[in-house]
Amino acid sequence: MKLAGFSLAYFLVLLDTTVLTIALPDLRASLGGSVAGQQWAVNAYTVAFAACLLAGGAVADRYGAARVFRAGVAAFGALSLLSAAAPHLGALVVLRALLGVAGALCLGGSLGLLAELYPSPAARARATGAWAAITGVALAAGPLLGGLLVDLYGWRAVFLLNPPLALVSLVAVRGIRSPRGARRVDWYAQALTCAFLGLLAEALTDSSLPAALLSLIALAALITPASTFAGRTRGPAVPPGLLAATWPELLAGAVANFAFSGALFVLTLLLQDTRHLTPMQTGLAFLPLTVPMVVNPVLTGRVVARHGARPPILAGLALLAAGLAGAALAEGLLLGWLIMIGCGLSLCLPALMAGMVASAPPGTAGTAGGVLNAARQVGATLGVAVLGGLTAGARPLLVAAILTTATFATYGAVGFRRRSGRPIAE
Repeated sequence: MKLAGFSLAYFLVLLDTTVLTIALPDLRASLGGSVAGQQWAVNAYTVAFAACLLAGGAVADRYGAARVFRAGVAAFGALSLLSAAAPHLGALVVLRALLGVAGALCLGGSLGLLAELYPSPAARARATGAWAAITGVALAAGPLLGGLLVDLYGWRAVFLLNPPLALVSLVAVRGIRSPRGARRVDWYAQALTCAFLGLLAEALTDSSLPAALLSLIALAALITPASTFAGRTRGPAVPPGLLAATWPELLAGAVANFAFSGALFVLTLLLQDTRHLTPMQTGLAFLPLTVPMVVNPVLTGRVVARHGARPPILAGLALLAAGLAGAALAEGLLLGWLIMIGCGLSLCLPALMAGMVASAPPGTAGTAGGVLNAARQVGATLGVAVLGGLTAGARPLLVAAILTTATFATYGAVGFRRRSGRPIAE
């Protein structure tokens, strides 16, 4: 029951990364705005989510995972109601950013609870698989529910799903208590991270060259103070050595989300603007991609517990690259290629999460999970910004396929830490 409760909260967080994408044409008709404005309606959430994931994990480690989790879920439900009533695109973008902050608290708290409730590495790997399967429903439900609700009631209805589900999640985790930790929260580093990601997304999204150049100049100006402060802080946002030890997982997570989120954005516009499908038909068209995310993660968790994280991650990257390339070159039916993409993601992502949580030092599971999810959401943000800015057709999907193939090749040459290729001990 408790696992289902905090998995449901992550369901909400993931649902909001995909559910609005299907509603973009209706959102444009209702509130107006350019393609860049639509990108920001999606990216405001993922930018804030990615920027605050490190803080969400650190706050959960510092103040108690259960306490932070409840605060994040409650805020998510309330902000969803406000988003449904947004009067214009600017207000929606701001509310989506605040939803991203609440989502980061939800995820940081849920990862901390996962580590606390399942202290055995093998049991945690299996629980992570079940957690990923439950939350994988969000990826399947996002396009389908989004399309259904938009067809029936308009884009505002997609936000009304969240409040009742948030309430159910809060009831399910009642009674859980988490101890406070000694780890400090690096608020200055978090502010720099938010500014860095926001400026990067703006530079990549804005079609105006002067605005993009100004964003890049401001971005460069952040590098010196950020690097100077990083060497002096007594409470670093990331534990020393964590990035050096886990960069293969971070790279794989960023590339997988880059490919998925960018491809979803591009294919949504292609299916609705070029092939003239309705939102509901578009959601159904994406079902072969997202259904494997519901079915496969439990199996992936068992594979990780027995054989380690490396085999499913490598297999997932290979399937993802092949599916993207096939979808780019397909002129008609996308069914088989979308299934392949979904299978690749459902192998790769749960194994990445299990490996990161297992390798985290005691008391830092929330932070380690936050680092991985921050990398993934940075990839998602860049995927929408970069692939959404390319010309329509096969080109964006081919770019994603090439990047995924390069990541697979990097693993083949460098490999993982030795322990990630071994079974996770009981």
